[in-house]
Amino acid sequence: MTAPFHLPLYLPAQGASETEATLIEWRVAEGDEFRKGQVLAQVDSAKSVFDFEAPCDGRVLRLLFRAGETAAYNQPVLEIETTDPAMRDGIPPAASVEPPVAVVQAARQSPTGPAATPAVSILGLGGYLPDRVVTNAELLREFPDLSEDYVYQVTGIRTRRWAGEGEKPSSMALRAAEETFSKTGVDPKEIDALILATTTPDAAMPSTACVLQDQLGLPDIPAFDLNAACSGWLFAVVMARNMILTGMARKVLTVGVDLQSRLLEPADRAARFIFGDGAGAAIVAAGTKGHPLGEILLGGDATGLMMARREAPGYLVCDGRSHFDPWIRLDGQSLFRAASEDFAAIIRDVIARSGWDAAEVRWIVPHQANRRILKASAKRSGVSFERYFLNLEYLGNTSSASIPLALVEMEPQLHPGDKIVLCSVGAGLTTAAVSMQW
Repeated sequence: MTAPFHLPLYLPAQGASETEATLIEWRVAEGDEFRKGQVLAQVDSAKSVFDFEAPCDGRVLRLLFRAGETAAYNQPVLEIETTDPAMRDGIPPAASVEPPVAVVQAARQSPTGPAATPAVSILGLGGYLPDRVVTNAELLREFPDLSEDYVYQVTGIRTRRWAGEGEKPSSMALRAAEETFSKTGVDPKEIDALILATTTPDAAMPSTACVLQDQLGLPDIPAFDLNAACSGWLFAVVMARNMILTGMARKVLTVGVDLQSRLLEPADRAARFIFGDGAGAAIVAAGTKGHPLGEILLGGDATGLMMARREAPGYLVCDGRSHFDPWIRLDGQSLFRAASEDFAAIIRDVIARSGWDAAEVRWIVPHQANRRILKASAKRSGVSFERYFLNLEYLGNTSSASIPLALVEMEPQLHPGDKIVLCSVGAGLTTAAVSMQW
């Protein structure tokens, strides 16, 4: 009988063009015995979700990747013990393999970590939601073949808030900013810069930030709009942080606002049920007073240009004399796959860069895109879906306002020291993740 020996196992490549796959779930634990053909793990590649089956009988010695992590096909994912002589040839010994935990250790020791730079914090937040509540039942009058249960199952949304007649993005932003000043006690004259994130400005020019600056009576300071779609507010927070670190500012007002209800074609079932209106604001400031920001990841992938788009600018539909399609358009299937993968990747990466373990994270606060997208990302992120904060069931997708609005709602249940990950995927595709402690 062949003596037991140790060896590493690799994921089976699913195509010549693929280089990596994500381990969704392990079906075995260290110390478990298994039989040839038994499913060891469920794996998600670029082309499909598949079962990783054991090529022989054996016993699990070490799992080299955690559920939710991504492994290259040339990296072993577990070490086993077996007596099958057919497994001896052509496979490098497990002793020559460095477990991927070294990557996490490197991230913990990174000089770019939070301790390497001066502290920047969020002092406080405010939000605004329009009064009008729009139910699925109201919207379904245009879609007699659909049901309320179907809409909820596909989107995770039951109601949303839509702006009233006469409301503009700037008027909603004003309400959110005023609440922020009231809650923090900061005098508007202390603000050194204003960054407003939106895809639906009042006008092409001047910027909605300049309109808000005038409404608030802010002094002669930089004020500008930023468009990173649903990731916009996180981009604004990062820009504010960088202005503070370079000495350009001490306190920066950041606002995320979108008014998209007037940009939804009544007959378009892909987008009609998704979006709500709202505004959220926060003051980002130097020092540790408030809620310190940690690691930051920003990205963009232009292969997703056509997944979520609108050709005409502004928050109103044009008069029809232009050649632009005036409505928001979504490619639901492509967007679902790309967004769920990107959410999972940025969550894993920012946790590792922060030197945290996934189990330490109290809350994931994602852009409120779609419940199915977020649930799919949770399976790969390493953080339980129960720790994802969601309010899109009654607010819908409020685009760049969604994360600050979520934080405003969460405040009563947050505790000092809670580790939080803020994350978003938006049209472009833009990606953003920020770790912070409450």
